[in-house]
Amino acid sequence: MKPSKPENGAVVDLVDAILRDGVVLQADVIISVADVPLIGLKLRAALAGMDTMTEYGIFEEWDVTHRRRARDDTRQSSFAASERTPIDAEQANTDSQDTNAETDE
Repeated sequence: MKPSKPENGAVVDLVDAILRDGVVLQADVIISVADVPLIGLKLRAALAGMDTMTEYGIFEEWDVTHRRRARDDTRQSSFAASERTPIDAEQANTDSQDTNAETDE
């Protein structure tokens, strides 16, 4: 019996675990010349799926704001579409056909 490679790639499993559980990277960097510290950096990065981020309170306000904005945009576009009269819709179709005819020439 020969060893076989699993059909699912390790990269897929790694990405799935990162998005599901999340990863936090922290780094402290000090750049110095001749033992004299010149620049100090404190870095922190979080990588996870949005569900995991909002579960831990990261990007929660951003997520709520963007979902609300998308919902409002959808409502406004559906309201605008329902307000159009059949004549407006026919005029819009006629205008787009005229534009297409002009570009074909």
